Amino acid sequence: MDDILQQVIEFLGTFAFAISGIRHAAAKHFDWFGGYVCGIAVAIGGGTIRDVMLETTPFWMTNPIYIICTALALLFVIIFAKYMEGLRNTWFVFDTLGLALFTIAGIQKSLVFGQPYWVAIIMGCITGSAGGVIRDVLLNNEPVIFQREIYAIASILGGIIYWTLMTCGTSNEVVVLTSFLIICAIRFLAVRYHLALPTLKNE
Repeated sequence: MDDILQQVIEFLGTFAFAISGIRHAAAKHFDWFGGYVCGIAVAIGGGTIRDVMLETTPFWMTNPIYIICTALALLFVIIFAKYMEGLRNTWFVFDTLGLALFTIAGIQKSLVFGQPYWVAIIMGCITGSAGGVIRDVLLNNEPVIFQREIYAIASILGGIIYWTLMTCGTSNEVVVLTSFLIICAIRFLAVRYHLALPTLKNE
């Protein structure tokens, strides 16, 4: 059951992140192939880094569904582009969903490989945010984790919540749902109320 849940989370995270990457590429007027490259980069980038660090075969190399999922995301954006343009900050919503879903997937897979919780939290953050960094580098944008808006911090806090609930013996389904909602809520509230960490002073 846990394996199925993790696969569902990774599939949904792939779809959400792929749409985010493709939408960013569309804003730069990339062609369809360029959009697919950006989508696949953000969808599998963080998970690939995680799996390499865990010394296992990257998840997308064991099942073509993730490559297909990104193609479906591209098709989705192409077909519904006219409608998505009317939805303000649509890319932000999908990016947030991808961050939350992939953070949880990263934590779960790290725990399956016997890593302690503090490592799993870091792996969750890498899984959730590294793909966005790769996307921003490809698009020649400032990586989102270096911008003032709270991004990786939301992933880490969600990981801490995950750890806390698991320690308390909470069921896996409740842990996953709660962590997902916490990460999304932190991101949405941070952007809505312009919350950010203090900046370094060059004095």
